[in-house]
Amino acid sequence: MRSVIERYNRTKEEHHHQMNPASEVKFWQREVASLRQQLQYLQEYHRQLMGEELSGLSINDLQNLENQLEMSLKGVRMKKDQILTDEVKELNNKGHLIHQENLELHKKLDLMCQENTELQKKVYGTRQANEASRSSPPNYTFNNGYDLHAPVHLQLSQPLPQKNDAPEKPMKLGLQLH
Repeated sequence: MRSVIERYNRTKEEHHHQMNPASEVKFWQREVASLRQQLQYLQEYHRQLMGEELSGLSINDLQNLENQLEMSLKGVRMKKDQILTDEVKELNNKGHLIHQENLELHKKLDLMCQENTELQKKVYGTRQANEASRSSPPNYTFNNGYDLHAPVHLQLSQPLPQKNDAPEKPMKLGLQLH
């Protein structure tokens, strides 16, 4: 197979070198004319895809153009949906990791509160520790009005019509005293 290809390439190269300047000029003129014709066809086709210069097309041509545009649009939508689905999966994974980290931080906070209570008992005695825990500053926790232990799940949905109203339940961020 290689020898056939090599022999073809050698013959082609020899034939190219044997061409006289006049025939070589004619060859390149035909090549330029062919490329110009292709360029013209592609420019016209592009204009038709953009909805321009449709007056010379038959019903069948217009139907074929419409079908091709619908197939192209379907491909674009499929790619967009795939990208959005991948992004939603990534955000769900990040949300899960943040949720796990939040649970770990709550466990650490609870452990610190227990250690604080035990230290107060050692320092002040059991009775005074109970009084001190009642009068000690309140615990600080992060609360945005939602269940902190509920996992977060995102999914794709159709966009809702835009309203100029404020959101139904705005998210509150900040420290709250308990």
